[in-house]
Amino acid sequence: MRPPVIWSIAGTDSGGGAGLAADQRAADAFGVHLCPVVAAVTAQHSRGVTHVEPMSEAVLDAQLAALDVDMPPVAVKTGLLGNAAQVRLVARWVDRLRSRGPVELVIDPVLAASTGACFADDDALRALREELLPRATLVTPNRREACRLLGLDSEGIDAADGAHGVPALALALRECGARAVCITGGDSHGPQGDVLDWFDGEHARGWLASPRVPTPHHHGTGCTFATSAAAAMVLGFVSADAVVLAKVATTHALHCGHAAGEGAGPVRACPGFAMQPELLPRMSWGESSPLSGAPASAASSDRSLGLYAIVDSASRVEQVLDAGVRTLQLRIKQPAVPDAEWSQHLREQIARSVSACRRVGAELFVNDHWLIARELGAAGVHLGQEDLLALGNGGRAALQASGLALGISTHSLWELCRARSLAPRYIACGPVWSTLTKAMPWQPQGLGNLAWWAHMAGVPVVAIGGILEAAQVRAAATCGVDGVCIVRGLGDDPRRSAPALAQAWDDGRAHVQRLPANALPSPSLRRTVESISMGGHLR
Repeated sequence: MRPPVIWSIAGTDSGGGAGLAADQRAADAFGVHLCPVVAAVTAQHSRGVTHVEPMSEAVLDAQLAALDVDMPPVAVKTGLLGNAAQVRLVARWVDRLRSRGPVELVIDPVLAASTGACFADDDALRALREELLPRATLVTPNRREACRLLGLDSEGIDAADGAHGVPALALALRECGARAVCITGGDSHGPQGDVLDWFDGEHARGWLASPRVPTPHHHGTGCTFATSAAAAMVLGFVSADAVVLAKVATTHALHCGHAAGEGAGPVRACPGFAMQPELLPRMSWGESSPLSGAPASAASSDRSLGLYAIVDSASRVEQVLDAGVRTLQLRIKQPAVPDAEWSQHLREQIARSVSACRRVGAELFVNDHWLIARELGAAGVHLGQEDLLALGNGGRAALQASGLALGISTHSLWELCRARSLAPRYIACGPVWSTLTKAMPWQPQGLGNLAWWAHMAGVPVVAIGGILEAAQVRAAATCGVDGVCIVRGLGDDPRRSAPALAQAWDDGRAHVQRLPANALPSPSLRRTVESISMGGHLR
């Protein structure tokens, strides 16, 4: 099977650190094919740039035309574009490619070298802003590049130093037409040495935080980040998930950087980057920075969650407990307009369930209604991402201070990173298989993603979604998860079904499989969904 193709239209680096050399290393780390299209030749070494020579329009156009005949791209990534004419030529090519089918455009606005050399004049900046930004799937400037793209002067750059200035820059870039923006933070310092990247897209909005890598060898980080995001997109990930993988790959590349001259050496993206749990970033739930360190200690327990029953009434709680299950979630659907009678019914059901679980030492999680759960003495609560977003900063802080063990639903990489920032008792990964219990846009995660979640999350993971029989329980358990959720699979009489399911759990836990060393997760949301507003995941 042929790997998907990226065209990288960028500059050469005679020192092998940045530009097309860094792009090639990043593409190789993801296993995609990169076509290096030379827009400019730079004479440089590890301490500076001595000359930049843009290619003529004819030479650039000839490269693109040759590739179009035989190797059309799934994504185009741009780096150093030498002048406004090149920018306009690339814009025309993007339109031509898109007239035949979807093509992603990732813009790394290389405007100046870290040593101070300027690559883009005012005409090129204007063309970038007017011609390429409206066509961009994702743009990945650092803070200073974002200010220059927007035509801000030094006062505007200084104003963006604070955390609250950067989201405004991203919003302004989106208003220029970019569908998603990630303003990278390698050129500034976050709290306690974190590197904070701000992402604003159609599915998510927040800070991505990872500890800063203490290395002088950081040449090519911007190129690596943008090409990694493009590589993730051609593998099917939406932009919010693509930037998570790009941050992991770039952090790994910084760890693998090396000296090549007297100055800053190149970063080196390598296969296997996605199997390093300590590199997975935390994501904030808004403009407040995520907690420093990764992740904060989760609510601990000596017991495995094991077979985890999701039920809809106190009587069903009692029935499942009688069958020997010791982890339960009480999920009672709320009517569109809850009244006093329903509220009283809810309280009675929770109180009765809490009492039943206490008698046998079972762990009960109440779905959604955390204030009532706390009041009535429940041990834990389970919340979805939309519910946690709706709580706001104050509500989430109160929830964390409540002492309740917290379970959080996750379906994508960005949701996993957000969940980690709250140090939950467990993270649910789903749907593992197709499910009719809820209408969702997510594709089934499959056992590969479930095993990846269990390896990378840093907190216990439970499998949920479409698990109906013992063979599925066993298969999920072999992925190294801490529990397996059962809804309809318990049937009418849990006393008959639970023993076989529990045995399947034990069998699976005894045969946990190891992931391949270079494992990458799979997309859980189709790229075509990205153009649809996911209201619950936005501001």
